[in-house]
Amino acid sequence: MSYYSDSLSAGRLKKCYEIAPPRVVQYLAAEVRYVLDHIRATDRVLELGCGYGRVLHGLLPAGAVLVGIDISYPSLAMAHRELPVLSSLDLATMDAFSLAIRPQTFDVVVCIQNGLSAFGRDPRRLVNEAVRVTRHGGTCLFSTYSPRFWEHRLEWFVRQSDHGLIGPIDWSRTHEGVVVCKDGFVSRTLPVEELEEIGTSTGQPFEIVEVDMSSMFLRLRVH
Repeated sequence: MSYYSDSLSAGRLKKCYEIAPPRVVQYLAAEVRYVLDHIRATDRVLELGCGYGRVLHGLLPAGAVLVGIDISYPSLAMAHRELPVLSSLDLATMDAFSLAIRPQTFDVVVCIQNGLSAFGRDPRRLVNEAVRVTRHGGTCLFSTYSPRFWEHRLEWFVRQSDHGLIGPIDWSRTHEGVVVCKDGFVSRTLPVEELEEIGTSTGQPFEIVEVDMSSMFLRLRVH
């Protein structure tokens, strides 16, 4: 299991976003807007690591079908309570690295808010699994933090630590791009070079786009 399923799920995870500084709130909204720009009304959309449904709620106006998956039972239970009951929306307990989904099922697959790092496993495997379930002509969207967002990101994690949501910051190991806590929590940023390597490894056309000076998006066009 992961930190987000064992220690930082459901209400505790939601609290992280409730205490976010204004600049972080702007960053979170900008990510959702960027994703919305890539969804058509007829699209089937899959979110990897949907948590308690924060991003899914922002995507509700778009797409014909929205599906969110996560490995955290408490977070999914909270999503069931907080999201509206719609025939076009479905939630499932599932591992993003081994999706129980047939190939070429979705038009858009989304994994934002640094999921490439936060899931704590091989990001290449995650991206390749997303590509597998995306239809030809579809889009996969992944994001990590922009290097220019470091100070705002660090402020946010300090707030989370001060509220007891994550452990005390280990300042001896925390440096630009990487936040380390004394309870084992680690949040790193994928540099552009690594995003390029991941994109190239898929064999799919891709581009890397900075959004709002806060996110770096890896956008894949599946062929």
